Amino acid sequence: MNILIQNGRVIDPASGFDHTADVAVADGHIVAIAKSGEKLPGNFKAEQTIDAKGCIVAPGLVDLQVRLREPGHEHEGMLASELTAAVAGGVTSLVCPPDTDPVLDEPGLIEMLKFRAEKLHCARVFPLGALTRGLKGEVLTEMSDLTDAGCVGFSQAEVPLENTQVLQRALQYAATFGYTVWLRPQEVHLGKGVAASGPLATRLGLGGVPVAAETIALHTIFALMRSTKARVHLCRISSAEGVELVRAAKKEGLGLTADVSINSLHLSDHDIGYFDSRARVTPVLRQQRDRDALRAALADGTLDALVSDHMPVDIDGKALPFAEAESGATGLELLLSLSIKWANDSKVGLLRALEVLTSQPAKVLGKIEGQSESMGQLHVGGVADIVVFDPAVEWHVTPDALHSQGKHTPFAFDMTGMSLPARVKATLVAGHVAYQAD
Repeated sequence: MNILIQNGRVIDPASGFDHTADVAVADGHIVAIAKSGEKLPGNFKAEQTIDAKGCIVAPGLVDLQVRLREPGHEHEGMLASELTAAVAGGVTSLVCPPDTDPVLDEPGLIEMLKFRAEKLHCARVFPLGALTRGLKGEVLTEMSDLTDAGCVGFSQAEVPLENTQVLQRALQYAATFGYTVWLRPQEVHLGKGVAASGPLATRLGLGGVPVAAETIALHTIFALMRSTKARVHLCRISSAEGVELVRAAKKEGLGLTADVSINSLHLSDHDIGYFDSRARVTPVLRQQRDRDALRAALADGTLDALVSDHMPVDIDGKALPFAEAESGATGLELLLSLSIKWANDSKVGLLRALEVLTSQPAKVLGKIEGQSESMGQLHVGGVADIVVFDPAVEWHVTPDALHSQGKHTPFAFDMTGMSLPARVKATLVAGHVAYQAD
């Protein structure tokens, strides 16, 4: 279908393009971006027009941390509901970790997940394969076969590797074939608490997770990267000390990228309140100085991308004492708004707010076989993955406002929920209107 997006402010962070323009889409690709006064190709005739006056037209968002909950946890989230939530939030491409049930450690499971996702005609799904069989940390998976099936990298998800020798062998193997290993830095024995170590955790009687749980793991990862030359993506850095280690490692020249979650970027341990299980997330919410350091690191490029850390949890999983409640929160539909809120609060500008959601996470993924290199970008000839959103709209985070099957989020902290800027008006995936607001 030929689609014309008219009169919007078109922003492409990858090129720095920022002008009022019309975007013409045909056969799933962008065929023209015409600034005010410029004409569209004479042979282009729109079959559908989207009025984007007063709106931003940007590349579709790329989210590097999304649990879809299927297979194995369909009571908490179905592919259909979570991918609908993705496009409602402007996310056109997403990465899912391998800790489903069964674990994504065989090619057939990867192929089935991708097939089912593609049939829904929503966001693209890029699975991470398990680094070890069953995530048990003992035997490496067949990374080559999993890559052929469609994996974009390999991960232990939330299961730390206790055996450093296994991690070393995994990095050696990955480096040999140019694969990326995705790791959340967490020392297994220190990381068993439910809140950040500090006065608040002590006062509430909650088991603490010290910053050392992250920094010890980072030191180990960096030492192994130096010897193996492996490429690693660090998932959801959570502490000021962790940020400084990442900054030093990048300066050293290690093949490293890193992201931060919307939860850690905006919240601190004080948001736990009086044992509010909605704030039971992983990694744990740390002190305000950590939050401030993460915000600054995302602004200056030390951290490459912002992720939703979407993990829907059902009512039963949260209706428990804080320490027993299931960790996780919905985030897909909050990602864009919370990035813009961070940019407004930190005065870093809209371009950077969109960059950490589009071109930067696309760079983390790198070249993917069978996929256009235009992911996270808007340019003529590129695939038409586009989000149109109104930056002036304010909305409240309430369960009724979310398409996700999971309704729990720490940003819905009272009856009205937090007020956030920006709401998606339309999302196109490969030129198909996957979402359009009523």
